[in-house]
Amino acid sequence: SIITYMVKKVLKIKTDYGIYDCIFTQAKDIGGYVVEARGLSGAFTQGRNLVEAKIMIKDAIEGLIEAQAILKAEKQGIVKIKQGQFAHIA
Repeated sequence: SIITYMVKKVLKIKTDYGIYDCIFTQAKDIGGYVVEARGLSGAFTQGRNLVEAKIMIKDAIEGLIEAQAILKAEKQGIVKIKQGQFAHIA
């Protein structure tokens, strides 16, 4: 099926790690909004309405930043990730 997108809005979303410009696109055919954070590859989600989409993108941004920090710490030998768990080494 083809999804028709309509209105695009750019809104600032406050997270625990700063404020991010996010593009909210209304999906006419399926309802709700598809949203992505500018400048954060991989930070995208959707919501049934604008309120839910704002909550979902905030969670996506924070989760992405936290995952990147954990992976960086693993590369530096600060933590070790094993079977979905991580332990502090240093």
